[in-house]
Amino acid sequence: MSTRRTFIKQTGKIGALSFLPFTDLLNNPKQEHTMKTATRWADGSRLVVSISMQFESGGQPDNAESPFPQNMEKGYSDLPAATWYQYGYKEGIPRMLDNWDKLGIKVTSHMVGSAVLNNPQLAKEIVDRGHEAAAHGMNWSAQYNLPYEDEKKFIKDGLDAVKKVTGATTVGYNANWLRRGENTLKILQELGFTYHIDDLSRDEPFIIQVNNRDFAVVPYTLRNNDILLIEGRHFSTDQFFSQVKADFDQLYAEGEFKRRQLSISFHDRIGGSPQMVKTAYDLIKYMQQHKGVSFKRKDQIAELILNDRTAIREK
Repeated sequence: MSTRRTFIKQTGKIGALSFLPFTDLLNNPKQEHTMKTATRWADGSRLVVSISMQFESGGQPDNAESPFPQNMEKGYSDLPAATWYQYGYKEGIPRMLDNWDKLGIKVTSHMVGSAVLNNPQLAKEIVDRGHEAAAHGMNWSAQYNLPYEDEKKFIKDGLDAVKKVTGATTVGYNANWLRRGENTLKILQELGFTYHIDDLSRDEPFIIQVNNRDFAVVPYTLRNNDILLIEGRHFSTDQFFSQVKADFDQLYAEGEFKRRQLSISFHDRIGGSPQMVKTAYDLIKYMQQHKGVSFKRKDQIAELILNDRTAIREK
């Protein structure tokens, strides 16, 4: 038997309650219900859109996973796969940077330290064009299983690489495939980070306590992520557009009553293809037609939520 989630509304009669289907929020967002008492963005935004641009190519290990079948004999290099990654920094990021300029938005680029060192001019251009440089580890290695000091060095080496090349001090972090360890947040707090994104639990940022201090969580996404949908599930660009648009429409409706964030993620060698850049352009132009939609870097989102007394706080 199927059920629909409902929100409770006071009817005006003492003790009397009526129930509103969640779908009514999209069909009739002006209808009164208890979500009206929820908090909204301090800057007046109805919906904040957060875009990630992963800068990973050029820092991948030898024979990294690619669209090509993994049937290479040991001791041989997967040369075609290497060119697939090269596309990310030769074509993908430059094309995306031009697209963000056309749209007048700024994004957050999660940068792998070794990729930055191998392509310093491109990394510096990202920052020079007004985008956020966030940390993404020193390389593609897992960190969740590292001893405390080894993990701290791994994170700091990536942070230092970005600082050396771009001059930017990173305050946000993204672990490889979101897999942080038990010590990761403590280390990030010690190194001066103010937020991380390795969390899928909400559609709005929130605050946690790390080392007895406030630390922001700016949620990430898999459902609006090109590496999962385009590369993993082989969605067409039409399917990608439709899925992200549906997410936007629903969150925009909810945004009248509570703080909402839409996250979208593009990877250099996937999201930087001509068809995906055109799709991203069309999506964002559609979003920009809606009143109250703002596009923010993740460091800006973290700063907003850390200074908002109405922010959700979790233990």
